[in-house]
Amino acid sequence: MIVPVYRNAEFVPQLIAEFSGISAIAAERYGMPVEVVFVVDASPDDSYELLERALPQAPFRSQLLLHARNFGAFAAIRTGLRAARGDYFAVINADLQEPPELLLQFLDRLVRDDMDIAVGVREGRDDPGMSRLAANLFWAFYRRFVVKEIPSGGVDVFGCNRRIRDELLRLEEANSSLVGLVYWLGFRRCEVPFQRRARAHGKSTWTLAKKVTYFMDSVFAFTDLPIRVFTVLGALGVVLAACLGVFVFVMRLTGQIAAAGYTTTILVITFFGALNTLGLGLLGSYAWRSYENTKKRPLALVRSACFFDGASGPVSLYTGRRS
Repeated sequence: MIVPVYRNAEFVPQLIAEFSGISAIAAERYGMPVEVVFVVDASPDDSYELLERALPQAPFRSQLLLHARNFGAFAAIRTGLRAARGDYFAVINADLQEPPELLLQFLDRLVRDDMDIAVGVREGRDDPGMSRLAANLFWAFYRRFVVKEIPSGGVDVFGCNRRIRDELLRLEEANSSLVGLVYWLGFRRCEVPFQRRARAHGKSTWTLAKKVTYFMDSVFAFTDLPIRVFTVLGALGVVLAACLGVFVFVMRLTGQIAAAGYTTTILVITFFGALNTLGLGLLGSYAWRSYENTKKRPLALVRSACFFDGASGPVSLYTGRRS
């Protein structure tokens, strides 16, 4: 299991308790040991210190990794996927709004039904009204413009086998969408429904600004829709300008226009100037993302990492790992 952690200090005791139960069930039902990889994305609270004290006594095998700075949830998940060991992998958020039992359902579909990817699909959200509205609008736009196959409630958690994990890690794209990459891969995919819990502590760090940035990253990484839209608008603008030019020329010849209209000229220049600037901005966004990917910088740097083998204490400690 890969668990990105950022401002989740209040959840640490519950995380240890719930994952202890999940690991016991997985060992009994499938005969598989469970390893939980916690990736602390340079959280400003004491999430790392609390996990560092709690994991040596936890009954499951675990890793604790600390990013050198805040690289974002997508980078934290990639770090966890790269560090995790085993044949099956799952991602879950540290706020536990997705029930940990969902991980067992992922494993069941991956092992018994021989699936490659299992995605969690929300059937409902126990969230405030405005939060539900914002989330529904976000995923509606995402489904309409980015990934048409994605469920209407969106996807936050998923499970996969080793082949999918390896393929995801090969896609070293900066400023992209993990969910989009999961669906881009294809393979045998199934959906597992669940009811999203209410948040027990604090406020979500998944703000409107982050949602807008994530949506823009997804659009620019997976579709050329903005370019096609502005191509159409440009073509319509040319046709409109030509028709307006012919109209003004005829009116001028027939004496119905004594002098060229100042207001019309200013409005046309302002409109097409603004349209041109917006189009250049969109093209620049594509160019900047392409340039970022040519740098080949690591998507994250791990400052320190610790391994815990059940309740036997830390196994090793090292620094400076790339992801």
